[in-house]
Amino acid sequence: MNPAKSFTAKLLDSFDEIGTTKVVAKGTIILREGEIEKNIYYIETGALRVFYLTETEEKVIRLGYKGSIINSLSSFLKEKPSEFFVETIRKTTLKVIDKVALQKLVSNDVESMQQYIQLLENLVTQQIDREIDLLITSPTERLDRVLQRSPNLFQEIPLKYIASYLRMQPETLSRIRKS
Repeated sequence: MNPAKSFTAKLLDSFDEIGTTKVVAKGTIILREGEIEKNIYYIETGALRVFYLTETEEKVIRLGYKGSIINSLSSFLKEKPSEFFVETIRKTTLKVIDKVALQKLVSNDVESMQQYIQLLENLVTQQIDREIDLLITSPTERLDRVLQRSPNLFQEIPLKYIASYLRMQPETLSRIRKS
């Protein structure tokens, strides 16, 4: 089994002792820009987006749905104010684990620490893939890359958020999908 998946399974197995479950309505801001991220969220059902707010628009930088772990990672790791908002985009059931409880779990044994490091490595790799996506100028190539990683994306996430994530207008995304 993949060590990151093993750690996620261990996290979920010990969840009753270290976490809470929250059912959150669509459109709920879980974290605001300027707040310090103190939790990680495992999405049982529903979907979330992490976005950056400019003077003129919201820019989606991450999407998560069933089975994803998501948060404002740099804020969580550095304990600095988040540059991002985290918001539900559908009614969502979350398993919420705070940083202190996570650190206790990770420090239990060497295997847990190794699995946690693998999980973090996977998250960093996902961020690098995201940066590459943004450097690719062709909207079609960006969409293809994202669908290779997340083939069920359109079943889980509304089109307008996917378009924002891909840095294109919803009309452009619709046109590409039809061709």
